[in-house]
Amino acid sequence: MKNHAYKQLSSGDNRHFVVVAGNIGSGKTTLTKKLSEKLGWKPHFESVQDNPYLADFYKDMQRWSFPLQVYFLNHRFNTHKFIESSNSSSIQDRSIYEDANIFAKSLFEQGDLDARDYENYCSLYESMIQYLSPPTLMVFLKRSVPKLQERIKMRGRDYEQAIPVDYLTKLNQYYDQWYDNYDLGKSLIVDTDDLDFLENEEHFDKLVERIYSSIDQQEMFFHY
Repeated sequence: MKNHAYKQLSSGDNRHFVVVAGNIGSGKTTLTKKLSEKLGWKPHFESVQDNPYLADFYKDMQRWSFPLQVYFLNHRFNTHKFIESSNSSSIQDRSIYEDANIFAKSLFEQGDLDARDYENYCSLYESMIQYLSPPTLMVFLKRSVPKLQERIKMRGRDYEQAIPVDYLTKLNQYYDQWYDNYDLGKSLIVDTDDLDFLENEEHFDKLVERIYSSIDQQEMFFHY
């Protein structure tokens, strides 16, 4: 799935749109909450608890992959458009770009999304992103599969406990490819295996500093 360099939100109006991107269990929601509290920016979370397809999807990926992906695509498109029209700065938990470049692609290549549905999905995605401006900054959270499994177990969502290791591994590979080719704007890669931004305030404050710095720079990569 190719990237598109469309018009970006102007930084001159003092509004920022930051996306926290990453695999299942990478800490996106936690970081989105903490950044919102710290910066006073409006948070926008992934539709999980009220998602009508997610639990069924993890029981039968092939049956539910297409409706789930369309549901997420619609939800994130509407969230993205709402953020663009907002007068305040915002932080979004996962982006519409991940839906296409990571999840739909992975489901198709592992045989859980057939070619006809995938082609239909990609056509819909390409049409929708024509109407979106990329975020001010994309924060990429990287985490190894064992660490992802630890976090998934810790947060205790029943339907996530049986997620196959191979699925998490494949998603990590797709995320790495996407990070390497991301060209929509500014980005920041954060290796979170040894970074505790939930309990360690020093770690969190350093991350906040780097987010502010990277908004004013072309690109920054760092690892703890």
